[in-house]
Amino acid sequence: MSSPALLPVSSRRLAALSPSSPASFYPHHRATLRLSEKFILLLILSAFITLCFGAIFFLPDSSKHRRFDLGLQDVLIPHVEQGRPAGRDGSAGLQGGGVMVHGGGEEHQHRHRDEEEQLRKMIRADHERALEEAKEKLKKSKDQIRAEIQTEKNRVKQDMKKREGKQLPHVPIPKLVGINNGDPGDPDTREKQEKIKEMMKHAWDNYRQYAWGHNELKPLSRKGHTTNIFGNSQLGATIVDALDTLYIMGLFDEFRDGKEWIEKNLDFSVNAEVSVFEVNIRFIGGLLAAYYLSGEEVFKQKAAQLAEKLLPSFNTPTGIPWAMVNLKSGVGRNWGWASAGSSILSEFGTLHLEFVHMSYLTGDPIYYKKVLHIRKLLQKMDRPNGLYPNYLNPRTGRWGQHHTSVGGLGDSFYEYLLKAWLVSDKTDTEARKMYDDAIQAIEKHLIRKSNTGLTFIGEWKNGHLERKMGHLTCFAGGMFALGADGSPDDKAGHYLQLGAEIAHTCHQSYDRTVLKVGPEAFKFDGGTEAVALRQNEKYYILRPEVIETYWYMWRFTHDPKYRQWGWEAAQAIDKYCRVIGGFSGIKDVYSSSPTYDDVQQSFFLAETLKYLYLLFSSDDLLPLDYWVFNTEAHPLPILRSMNTTLSGNVALQ
Repeated sequence: MSSPALLPVSSRRLAALSPSSPASFYPHHRATLRLSEKFILLLILSAFITLCFGAIFFLPDSSKHRRFDLGLQDVLIPHVEQGRPAGRDGSAGLQGGGVMVHGGGEEHQHRHRDEEEQLRKMIRADHERALEEAKEKLKKSKDQIRAEIQTEKNRVKQDMKKREGKQLPHVPIPKLVGINNGDPGDPDTREKQEKIKEMMKHAWDNYRQYAWGHNELKPLSRKGHTTNIFGNSQLGATIVDALDTLYIMGLFDEFRDGKEWIEKNLDFSVNAEVSVFEVNIRFIGGLLAAYYLSGEEVFKQKAAQLAEKLLPSFNTPTGIPWAMVNLKSGVGRNWGWASAGSSILSEFGTLHLEFVHMSYLTGDPIYYKKVLHIRKLLQKMDRPNGLYPNYLNPRTGRWGQHHTSVGGLGDSFYEYLLKAWLVSDKTDTEARKMYDDAIQAIEKHLIRKSNTGLTFIGEWKNGHLERKMGHLTCFAGGMFALGADGSPDDKAGHYLQLGAEIAHTCHQSYDRTVLKVGPEAFKFDGGTEAVALRQNEKYYILRPEVIETYWYMWRFTHDPKYRQWGWEAAQAIDKYCRVIGGFSGIKDVYSSSPTYDDVQQSFFLAETLKYLYLLFSSDDLLPLDYWVFNTEAHPLPILRSMNTTLSGNVALQ
């Protein structure tokens, strides 16, 4: 990785460069094929598919030939109901040609054979029907065939328009408390709050002037910027990510500009290969937050359109989604660097909050079922030392390399276990139990104290602890504080203290730099503590995690040091990251003459500035008794049964 500026970075995991998606999956010369040749090819392809499916059911029933060996038949293996593959919810049906495996017993074997025979009959019938349809097509003239193709295209286009414009059901909006104001009271704190608001204006106004509609801004070059996580399309990521920050700061003119662009220009029917995780937390999360805060229906409609576009990513043998999906074709794949084609824990484990809200708002249970399926699968898998490895293969259902991290690649999975419990008004006890068990294993195997007493969270790699902590990991201080209430064995005080210790360590990583902003990663080896040693770990890309923890610790303790530390960070960002065209990341935080990466990350407006603003606001602005923040700092209301129809909503049952 030659330069931090090239990294497709998010607020919650490390990612690597991946090739940009091609303009089209099909070469242009195929357009020259004659129509009759196309139908001949169709016949051949139909026969080939029939043979492939038929082979599945005639394979010998030997355990060494089975795809899955994890004891997860009820979760991984698609079932058959009423003699045909089940529907859209993903709870049944054939996916990816997974081999059916049932438990022992003569009754199961008979049922298995009956189901196979039913499927064979279905395949034969479908094949015969396809052959008859192809014969009828070949009898028609070219003009007739062209006319039918055009008619079908028009029908599909109209169906898409209907889906995009369909009215969503009216559901009660959860009780919304504290969506504006937040006056801190004293003049000094109010002045700091106004300074953060001015920084937001500087970031937004320059994006508005130089990169409007692009995903992000290059503040030195003063032009648009994008990364491979957004594909090759201009989706206005900064606009969507910044909307709720603008709203809570009272920047309503800027908010209306963003809303107008979204109404007229935000289109998800584009040939773009995007990160499922990133567009979920930034776009769906951002649109949902903007909807709840403002009540503007356009944001809900756009969120529903995008959520539907992400569903094909779950079409894998296990139901674990691909990392990337093409919004137009629905084709998914994983990052090439991710442990032999694995999906990443922090990516497929960070969908729950947004998908639960999508099921609530649309009345469609598919979103909730998709994320619940992931959880059920993980519950039944063996975990080395109780730890969740960062990689899971979506084809085989097996873990990849045994690397566990509370920073990049793992982080927000643990956060969303806790927040699934919170967003359910603390009724989702299954999620809470998984969180508590995971934190217990993390404490035992990953959390240590340095020689000088700094508490840090290392990374578990192939049986040993690497004494390194990433900037991303610093969010965990806030997570421990947020999860203190409700922790088992009366350990609330313990976890609040642990959060304070992590906050202190991360503050030290800032304080020990020349520029007073923290590096991407820092070591605890020998005499080196909370300092980055490698050049490729010395950069700061406007990340929010340390300030996020300061804010949570302030909310739960009101210790003035957290506001002091946050103000130090805000001043450093304003002094060293601010340029004429916005704010830029820095390549070396230990150099007194900073060089810039020339990227204003969308999460700087969504998270870093929002958490700073909240830090200097009163607690009645977005109170944590009513709101849960997604991993991109987009606030979503708690779904209380007393305020909503959650308990009676069929989408969540």
